[in-house]
Amino acid sequence: MIHELGKQNSIFNEFLRQVRDEKIQKDRMRIRRNMERLGEIFAYEISKTLDYKTTDVTTPLGTAVMRIPERLPVLATIMRAGLPFHQGFLNYFDDADSAFVSAYRKHLKNEDEFEVKVEYLSSPSLKGKEVIIADPMLATGTSMALVYNALVEKGKPEHVHIAALLASKEGIEFLRKNLPQNITIWVGAIDDELTAQSYIVPGLGDAGDLCYGSK
Repeated sequence: MIHELGKQNSIFNEFLRQVRDEKIQKDRMRIRRNMERLGEIFAYEISKTLDYKTTDVTTPLGTAVMRIPERLPVLATIMRAGLPFHQGFLNYFDDADSAFVSAYRKHLKNEDEFEVKVEYLSSPSLKGKEVIIADPMLATGTSMALVYNALVEKGKPEHVHIAALLASKEGIEFLRKNLPQNITIWVGAIDDELTAQSYIVPGLGDAGDLCYGSK
């Protein structure tokens, strides 16, 4: 199942527009903050799909019966570009456990060719858990698939949500073919093309560089 949040009329699209805008991109703090705000909206939308339970809350005037999430998801992200996006999820699921994965493109002799390397993983047990993997860009889908495979070594999740600000059609198709069925994909927008270097077009550029400076 794929949810494209940008198809709805909401303030979400204004934040996404600002993240894409090359003039606004000169302000790193604003880019990081907008990615965080976008993460908050993703968190709110995904929260509607979780399991809920009732609980009694004592107020100064009595007792209220409230519905709250039965359990919080584990929040996973790919360093470094995913960090501000992840913070948005953490702002809403504030008591959730987090997982972090280091993945990067190792370029070969031909700069247009690269392989994705996963080098570091910090994660709680994921057995039977609901998991959200947040990364701003879903280009070829290779990085996300490798990160998913690394994470499930920590236990088989009950369900996984993949959240990306922007995705390519190719990346989504790759995940459909290479990941299990218990996956829900959430994107801000789906763009049509990839460059020879596998950057999304029109996309927004290199999300990590925009947030933290060039490598």
